Amino acid sequence: MDVLLPDHVTCDVRHFWDTTSSGIYIGLDRKSRTEEEFNWLLKEEVHSVLKQLQDVLKEASRRFCMPTPGLESQLKQENFILGSSTMDQVKGVLTLQGEALTQADINLKVAKSSQVLHFQFRDDKQWKLQQIQDARNHVIQALQLLGSHDESYQFKTGAEVNKLMDAVMLQLTRARNRLTTPASLTLPELATSGLMKMFTPPMPGDVMVNFYINLSKLCLTVYQLHVLPPNTTKNFKPVGSSVLHNPGAMFELNNNRFEVSHVHKVECVVPWLNDTLVFFTISLQLCQQLKDKVRSSKAPVSLWSLMLLHEHKKTPPHLTLSTGEALV
Repeated sequence: MDVLLPDHVTCDVRHFWDTTSSGIYIGLDRKSRTEEEFNWLLKEEVHSVLKQLQDVLKEASRRFCMPTPGLESQLKQENFILGSSTMDQVKGVLTLQGEALTQADINLKVAKSSQVLHFQFRDDKQWKLQQIQDARNHVIQALQLLGSHDESYQFKTGAEVNKLMDAVMLQLTRARNRLTTPASLTLPELATSGLMKMFTPPMPGDVMVNFYINLSKLCLTVYQLHVLPPNTTKNFKPVGSSVLHNPGAMFELNNNRFEVSHVHKVECVVPWLNDTLVFFTISLQLCQQLKDKVRSSKAPVSLWSLMLLHEHKKTPPHLTLSTGEALV
């Protein structure tokens, strides 16, 4: 049986010949070379990757345009036109300033009617988009983790590097999930949400709205309801929580029963949210690549020495193995 050593391994079995013990010990003459490479990885390359991660995540945090205390009014306001390729029952313009919707101007064409309802935010109201706020907070936590290991810090083990990468990846995954996974709500939760109290004129009792982020899109869902007769018991099945409820969904609130008659969803793309998601993906890839390098740098010595020991217990003490040579 031939065993070919990998190119980066050189072995001199004379250094490991011991006739007084249970056999012959075969090891790697250049183990120190691998150790030096691994130490270089811990000292130099790890910090290089940490610097790259910090640069990328700082760009991501800048996209959130978070306010400085006392300077909130200096944040850039962005207007987005809501639209849909399949319906024109709902139209509107949203004004986004950082994590807050500062204005919403909505026109709703009532189903089976020519009536158009118009709503807008009250001047004294803003609606915080919790998804954006949470994602930003996770980015800040990731940056704090990276900042706790400056260039003067010396990593001792690969496990220490992996622990840091796992912690950073956890924050980045949570940040991404907040933007890609809107909260599921029940219809009673939507009906009693503070969002319903933000409009002028007030929303009628048979209309509900919800704002949320889905990937790089800012979405508005409008539900039109009709009240079920008080004696309705047949086939009344209240629905649970969902991001988007379908027509026919039923719920009960304040001893009244309702059914969703129409659902309208419109959306707009927020470019900087797309940038942020790209930065999250790049950062997660950098973390995983560093973990892979740490793992591959540690593996060769123990793996090949054990293989050689198992396969060549009778190797004569004068045999020397060089890079690329085979044991016969």
